[in-house]
Amino acid sequence: MSPRLDATDWTILREIQADGRITNVELARRAGISAPPCLRRLRALEDDGFIKGYRAVLDERKLGYAAVCFAMVNLSSQAERDLEAFEARVRAMPAVRECWTLSGDIDFMLKCVTPDLAAFQAFVADLTQLPHVRNVRTALALERIKDEPIAPIGDGPAR
Repeated sequence: MSPRLDATDWTILREIQADGRITNVELARRAGISAPPCLRRLRALEDDGFIKGYRAVLDERKLGYAAVCFAMVNLSSQAERDLEAFEARVRAMPAVRECWTLSGDIDFMLKCVTPDLAAFQAFVADLTQLPHVRNVRTALALERIKDEPIAPIGDGPAR
């Protein structure tokens, strides 16, 4: 059986999610351990794949993307090659910032950013022309209510 993440591991994960630029010294202080073991734990979490990478969170609107929208896409075919073809097309679309496959009545959920609603409407028109797209439902994002880092639930998942 593999070891579980302990409270210190979870503290490290929570702190680097909140501030990916935190220094190891400050991270160690917040985790209640000294810097060398903190760095070893951080590297182990990276090596074990718990930490997939680091990136900056940008403000879409300040960068000129006034429209943050979601597109819920249903396909007419669930054949593996049709799903893969749709996924490849979506990966090439700059407006799509996130794409999730879903179970249930929606096949794909796309988070999109565009300069304005007219550009989003043009994007949706192009999206509906892709092969096997049955329909697209859209929603304009008004305000982000919650964007929280992952935290342990119960004992947390196994390491």
